[in-house]
Amino acid sequence: MVACIIVAIIAYLIGSINFSVILSKKMAGFDVREKGSGNAGTTNMLRAVGKKAAAITLICDILKGVVAILIAMFIGNIVKSTNSALLVQIAGIAVIIGHTFPIFFKFKGGKGVATSLGVLIMSNWQIGLICLVFALILMVLTQMVSVGSIAAAILYPVLTLFIPDNYIVEGHYLIYSIILAVLIVFNHRENVKRLLNGTENKISFKNTK
Repeated sequence: MVACIIVAIIAYLIGSINFSVILSKKMAGFDVREKGSGNAGTTNMLRAVGKKAAAITLICDILKGVVAILIAMFIGNIVKSTNSALLVQIAGIAVIIGHTFPIFFKFKGGKGVATSLGVLIMSNWQIGLICLVFALILMVLTQMVSVGSIAAAILYPVLTLFIPDNYIVEGHYLIYSIILAVLIVFNHRENVKRLLNGTENKISFKNTK
């Protein structure tokens, strides 16, 4: 129980380190949450600050998910009586919640897509890569990041039902995958409204620095 609480706190704090806010202030002199969609994530960084800042943000946010899972694995190896699969799942959920509601930035963060990618690839590299390719294809076809992100999130629990192998730790991941999917879809609720209204923003690399 203690190990679970420690993992949850550490993963949440890691998630709360919002690189888009830090980088936008350093590289452009403003808080990215004050521009564009108001979201502290890679897409808004691309629109408001540029390609370089967006790329750095993307990498750092993915690494947050990776590091959180590695720490959970490390603690699981130390505390032998603890369910390592449960620790991995707690870390995955907590780091995304931290990214979405960062304690260091007034609980206003990003949508957790890049961090989720890090979590997925670490939890099960095969499922993570399938979701990534699926999302990228939809993003290219629709020119909407939200479509790819939401669709990949929904695909994740489905894949969990049919792919029983390649998990970082053997265990039951269906409920975990559903929770992650719900988090991502919930974080995209405004995008869903715009998609239904036909007013969702499209992404373009032509007008970015």
